[in-house]
Amino acid sequence: MQLDALFKQPQSLPAVPKIVHELIDSFNSEDISIDAIARKLAADPVLSARLLRLANSAYYHVSRTVGTVDDAIAMLGFVTVRTLVISSGLTNGFKNMPGMDLKAFWRYSLHTAAVSRWLAKATHANGDLAFTVGLMHGIGQLVMHAGMPEQMLKVDKLASPLDPRRSDIEVQSFGYDFARVGAELARQWRFPPAFVEAIAGHVAPLQHTPFDPMAAVLHLAAWRARAEASQLTEAEMVATVPEAVSARLGITTDLLVHKMPPLSELAAGLEAMID
Repeated sequence: MQLDALFKQPQSLPAVPKIVHELIDSFNSEDISIDAIARKLAADPVLSARLLRLANSAYYHVSRTVGTVDDAIAMLGFVTVRTLVISSGLTNGFKNMPGMDLKAFWRYSLHTAAVSRWLAKATHANGDLAFTVGLMHGIGQLVMHAGMPEQMLKVDKLASPLDPRRSDIEVQSFGYDFARVGAELARQWRFPPAFVEAIAGHVAPLQHTPFDPMAAVLHLAAWRARAEASQLTEAEMVATVPEAVSARLGITTDLLVHKMPPLSELAAGLEAMID
């Protein structure tokens, strides 16, 4: 199936609340009304409840209980609340997926998001941007499974969704891969260009000109999340570190394997997003 035909399949696209689209649009507007956004969020019982669970989770270490959407914005800031609500909306955008363990997929994506945020801080990059692109980087897999399930089940037999060879096999099969699909979804939803470029370039960040540090951060985070999902030993992680990418960012193997906190700690509390 051609890429444009894939996006014309209604079932291909995640179903997300209108408020999520409004929050995405807010990236492109300097005169947004945070009060109006807060009112709309408070009027969505599912999203607001999930936001409050996340705001009170171990991930944010808040000093007192966050009881309302206004509290969440006051204590975490609008940018963080926007990141949480968009992320929460995306993780619940697909309900059933042939051939995909959605919970495992989103756990891997959340781990990628948490590692991306940590690495962004270590490299003085934007942590909220890193978290959102980390969560979104694999969403093209879901779009492809939803839009062409039979073709994707054939690809699944050759390589699992988390197999490092997956991108190459998809390109050979369809002429594009999940990263290009995810980037196109981000473009159509009017995410900022930095989101689109990071998702598009993360599979092979050193092949893109100019070099995009966020794509490289995402590449390393996805590697670390795959290592967790595959339960690699420390020695196996050392042997498989994408050294050329980490060197370009000035990140050492020691930082990636030994100094980074365990993923259970980095992502503590984020499970509320997929429960």
